[in-house]
Amino acid sequence: MNKEIETAIGNNVRLLREKCGLTQEQLAAKLQVSGCDITRSAVAKIEVGQRHLYPDEIILLKKILSVEYDDFFKGL
Repeated sequence: MNKEIETAIGNNVRLLREKCGLTQEQLAAKLQVSGCDITRSAVAKIEVGQRHLYPDEIILLKKILSVEYDDFFKGL
């Protein structure tokens, strides 16, 4: 795990979430409704680079946040 990459991706997730006007809790709830077993705490850890994203989570985040895959990797 590359901490610098995890931190950058997590920061991008946070920025995209905030741009959509969602809280961590709301994003976690939307992911759960879509079939992803994730908590608000896990979302918080992703955003600070303490937990990596799984491929299925990236796919769901793309749909929920209405973004492109490249948006997760900006600045890398």
